[in-house]
Amino acid sequence: MAGTKEFVEADNAEAIITRIEHKSRKIESLLKQHKPIEALKTALEGSPPNTRDERCKSANWIVVHRAMMAIKDVDSLFSSLDPEYYDILMKYLYRGLSTGDRPTCDQCLRIHEKLTERAGLGCILRSLADTVNTV
Repeated sequence: MAGTKEFVEADNAEAIITRIEHKSRKIESLLKQHKPIEALKTALEGSPPNTRDERCKSANWIVVHRAMMAIKDVDSLFSSLDPEYYDILMKYLYRGLSTGDRPTCDQCLRIHEKLTERAGLGCILRSLADTVNTV
């Protein structure tokens, strides 16, 4: 069908997993350098991959979660996070809230509040309405 995004076939999932593993190593390095905002930007880049493979989505969630949980100063996050990342971050915040894990939910709510102030309600609506690019 013309105009629709093509999804990566399952046999390419291994290549996506390999890229996510590389991204994970880069994120760990940034976190060791006390650069959590750069780590989160790196985690959000290329997300979500155009795949329906749940292993890929879960692997990418793990790296985003790791970087997100390292953010201590939420205000400074939004002074340096480009608006192009807002919608994808909102999707990951909702994924984090769905875990039911108390520390994850607390962090997601802190970030959600600041993100909504910065990006507006449209960011929430876009992230909930986009059923194609799910994280």
